[in-house]
Amino acid sequence: MEVALAAISGRWTTLVLRELMGGPLSFSALGAALPQLSDKVLDERLRRLRGQGLVERRVTTGFPSRVVHALTPAGIRLRPLLIELYRTGQRLQAGRAG
Repeated sequence: MEVALAAISGRWTTLVLRELMGGPLSFSALGAALPQLSDKVLDERLRRLRGQGLVERRVTTGFPSRVVHALTPAGIRLRPLLIELYRTGQRLQAGRAG
């Protein structure tokens, strides 16, 4: 359990992972999807996730070449955890409202 929690720890990390669950994205597309996240923090989160082996940086072929970030197989395995965290948050929020 500690390994999984460490993988998603840190503010914004789960949101970056959530955005990448839909497929590879460029840095600017990630920034547009998370407008309250500064470029500096986004860069830090992506570096950390790459260091953990959860995200990879890909350079596309063609002209002009493009850099995208994508989940690795290990990153994709976090999907059930992220879904359950979302559901739990929904239930907790509903409990406060009711």
